[in-house]
Amino acid sequence: MLAPSSPRKFTLFSVIAGLALLILGGLFWQSLHARPLMPDVIFTNLKGERMSSQQLRGKVLMVNFWATSCSTCIAEMPRMVETYNKYHAQGLEYIGVAMSYDPPNYVLNYTETRQLPFHVALDPQGKLAQAFGEVKLTPTTYVIDKQGQILKRYVGEPSFSELHALLENALKA
Repeated sequence: MLAPSSPRKFTLFSVIAGLALLILGGLFWQSLHARPLMPDVIFTNLKGERMSSQQLRGKVLMVNFWATSCSTCIAEMPRMVETYNKYHAQGLEYIGVAMSYDPPNYVLNYTETRQLPFHVALDPQGKLAQAFGEVKLTPTTYVIDKQGQILKRYVGEPSFSELHALLENALKA
């Protein structure tokens, strides 16, 4: 015959189970709201200057994967230049990453003839695109906060009013 459980043991069990559920619930909520971090990468711009993701911490960063053969990329580029010019003095950095299939001479020609004011990097082996989650579609743009957290990923041309609001909030933080 089993002895009846004491009310004290049942209460202690209930408290422990309740705490465990609260902790698990908190961890689940945090996982839903935690932002992924920018991958640990090194960008090399067309001038040969290297910038690591660690060096870019403390700045709001836009990383735009694009190609000279992408009509949407070319169409959005003047607005990207305007965005960079508008927010650069407030701490925005911008790196345009040319896709691995884009011929380097095309990228250099486009960058020079359009006088792009921000860093343009080549990704000849596709390692940057891979590190950012297997980027295949262009344009794909990431907005990264000062702590290195990815705030937003845009596939295709972004809504520039939404993008500007996001940048303004990130730059104030």
